Amino acid sequence: MFEKIEVFDKRYEELNNKLYDPDVAANAERYNAVMKEVRDIEPIVKKYREYKKAVDTLDEAKQMLEENTDSDFKLLLAEEIESAKNEIDKTSNELKILLLPKDPNDSKNVIVEIRAGAGGEESALFCYNLFRMYGMYAEKHGFKTEPVYINETELGGFKEVSFMLIGNGAYSRMKFESGVHRVQRVPETESQGRIHTSTATVAVLPEAEDVEYEINPADLKFDTFRSSGAGGQHINKTSSAVRVTHIPTGTVVECQEERSQFQNREKAVRVLKARLLNEKQQAQQSDIAAQRKAQVGTGERNERIRTYNYPQGRVTDHRIGLTLYKLDDILNGDLDEIIDALITADRAAQLDNA
Repeated sequence: MFEKIEVFDKRYEELNNKLYDPDVAANAERYNAVMKEVRDIEPIVKKYREYKKAVDTLDEAKQMLEENTDSDFKLLLAEEIESAKNEIDKTSNELKILLLPKDPNDSKNVIVEIRAGAGGEESALFCYNLFRMYGMYAEKHGFKTEPVYINETELGGFKEVSFMLIGNGAYSRMKFESGVHRVQRVPETESQGRIHTSTATVAVLPEAEDVEYEINPADLKFDTFRSSGAGGQHINKTSSAVRVTHIPTGTVVECQEERSQFQNREKAVRVLKARLLNEKQQAQQSDIAAQRKAQVGTGERNERIRTYNYPQGRVTDHRIGLTLYKLDDILNGDLDEIIDALITADRAAQLDNA
């Protein structure tokens, strides 16, 4: 099954020899390119070597079992054979996962957009809760958070908020958060103690690189305005906030969280590129989305993916049927158990479709 991995093994040796080549070592660009390729294939090569070692151990033990008559020694060999078989199964499965096609966006920064849905002010407060949850999760993983746009309500909720998470692998950890998030709780203003259901929509977009999506400057319309917010927050005396419109598609992005008009303009264009690239990729990969739907969903904004139930202290991810009774921890950024389960389900779906 893994004969082709020999190619990786040989290439790995070649690359490691190149690292000791004085010409490569003296050229930072070439050296970094070699190191990147080494890091890309090293996990596969190391796992393959573990697999081969287990196969060799099994073959040797079987041969010794045939050649020996000592009953006690045969018992030891039988245990070694069983252990080697288990190791082969384990490393074989791990290799299959390592050989799955990589998502080219996994290493990228992301732009997260959260919008209040059904539920009025309660939905806006939930929107804030999600923003805080992702911010705390980002901090735990060493991702930098940069706000792009915040539309705040009088009670401290957000009608809409967008922000960037900057760090290697941000998209790989966040990509399954796209969809409709639902909250069930008793609002502070509810005198009868009735549980209300509200929703918020999350979109996770990989940041587009210039080589991936080019925009004709003539297709952009820029408007400036004064930043505004509830209770006097985010208010500037100058028109530093920027609204950019992509004329061909009508896509509009606003940015007001930076102090200068130039910074807001630059960030707004980055968000616009991410949105347009995401729409283009969604159209191209509709078949992949259909394959994944049964496991981790399509990532579409109208798909209900998770419920946060305050009275019961539980969070349920509907795509994989996972329920955790640790609502407070999750809202404080402890999302790894959910995200790891979603990644595992996605890999399983890919293996089924391979």
